[in-house]
Amino acid sequence: MQYWWVNQNQTYKHEVRGGYLWSPKTKANGGQNRFYHAMTEVASGDVIFSFADTLIKAIGIASGPSESAPKPSEFKSAGANWAKDGWYVPVEFTTLENTIRPKDHVDRLKPVLPAKYSPLQENGNGNQGVYLTPVPEGMAQVLIALLEGQVEKILAKASNTSAADDTTAIAKVLSDDGLKVTQRTQLIQARMGQGLFRSRVTEIESRCRVTGIADVRFLIASHIKPWSRSSNVERLDGSNGLLLAPHIDRLFDNGFITFVEDGELRVSERLPPEVQAAWDLESKVAPMPLSAQQEAYMAYHRAEVFLG
Repeated sequence: MQYWWVNQNQTYKHEVRGGYLWSPKTKANGGQNRFYHAMTEVASGDVIFSFADTLIKAIGIASGPSESAPKPSEFKSAGANWAKDGWYVPVEFTTLENTIRPKDHVDRLKPVLPAKYSPLQENGNGNQGVYLTPVPEGMAQVLIALLEGQVEKILAKASNTSAADDTTAIAKVLSDDGLKVTQRTQLIQARMGQGLFRSRVTEIESRCRVTGIADVRFLIASHIKPWSRSSNVERLDGSNGLLLAPHIDRLFDNGFITFVEDGELRVSERLPPEVQAAWDLESKVAPMPLSAQQEAYMAYHRAEVFLG
């Protein structure tokens, strides 16, 4: 997950209400623009700080990658000199109840401003010419702290949408006349960590990679690439699964932990310290390297699910 900053003075109302970001692909003279090109680097799940009228007024969660699109008609005179061909990114915006003025917190922000492509000047004023730019982790954490819990609530709400995604995907499986009854059953059981999927996972995994528990009666067969985002083949692929203790499964599904290729555990900075301490998130077993097939799924988990 990546953090971004978008300057929306001219287009805030249209983009936030419409649920998107839009920029030209090039400058008016046809030249390249780093802040327009950044649109192509946004991924689903990325967090966007919306800045307009000297305030951070909204938080966005990208719901998909960029795609080519014409300039929105509702912009009218805004960006009158912009090219009509541009980049469009779908975003779920939430307006903030308590906005902040970065200039009022320049003492905290100045030490964490990026050396290059910074959205702010050292005096706290916005940098002219910046549209979309990456926000480094240190700066993001300061902004999140200044927003006093609002970002965490938005992220928690976004993570809960996975349940709705599952409901939609299950409905599609049940209504797919191209699937046999037995195939439908296998796919639904896979969502619950049961049946053929669980059997295939246990042929590959023998214990929880964090707690070391090997008694499979107490372990959940958890999909690495979320079930709702997987193809039917991926939903039943044993390499797309891990055996995890229930509390570890909860953390993994919600992006608070992940694994790297050599099997080492990675814990998100967003996991509350008291949870990490209470659940003693230190691997009780030596890391087990992922197979090439598992790593392909885990790379997706690190990029699209892990909270970074």
